[in-house]
Amino acid sequence: MSRPSWTVTAPLWMWHSFHMLTVSEDVSDEIADLAEGRSGGFGSVKVEVTCGGTTWQTSLFPSSEQAAYVLPMKAAVRKAEGLAAGQPATVTITAVHL
Repeated sequence: MSRPSWTVTAPLWMWHSFHMLTVSEDVSDEIADLAEGRSGGFGSVKVEVTCGGTTWQTSLFPSSEQAAYVLPMKAAVRKAEGLAAGQPATVTITAVHL
């Protein structure tokens, strides 16, 4: 059985010293439905993410302020893909344990 995946494009934004990407509301709703009863600490959802030529495993976190999941974008990924706050990034998110 294939794992569910979604492709999202959104601008990076800063939260304290972290670069974040907000997952669209429709994709966040789908992920929340699939993750019900299976999320980790802080409501996190384990995912594999691909941005350009970089793939890594991380977690999405629910954000009440954004009314969606948010994806932390690691410095190594931003550097490898030439991304900075305010720039759009396209990511493919694949569920790991849903």
